[in-house]
Amino acid sequence: MRVFCIVAFSFLIFLFINTQASAANFSGNYLLHVCASDKAGKEIVPGGHIACQSYIAGIMDYHTLIRSMGAAPGVDFCIPDDADLYTIQRKVISYIYKNRSLHAQFIASPAVALALYNAYPCPKDAKRLKKKN
Repeated sequence: MRVFCIVAFSFLIFLFINTQASAANFSGNYLLHVCASDKAGKEIVPGGHIACQSYIAGIMDYHTLIRSMGAAPGVDFCIPDDADLYTIQRKVISYIYKNRSLHAQFIASPAVALALYNAYPCPKDAKRLKKKN
């Protein structure tokens, strides 16, 4: 999994090195665009799913880093070890799409963290989330 993330991250850097996009421009709308598929499941942006999954994996890796340092992340989530990036991507994009009025114009990283929290709450938070929904 780590090797895939490194390769995917390298591809992401290569993909965006020749564009005007910067980290601050990676908005919820942009993430939705990059991650989009047509009705047959074919990606709209060539290489988009790799970029999309790399962005999401970067948020997940940063979360793991913060936890490993003994700090409490602001938005905590617990992704099962057997969760695959394709499923995680679908859940994140579904959340952002449903909440695009909140996340479309803002940077995508908080939206991804909230989507992961919504999809994969930690056991202590699972009961609270069920009551809220």
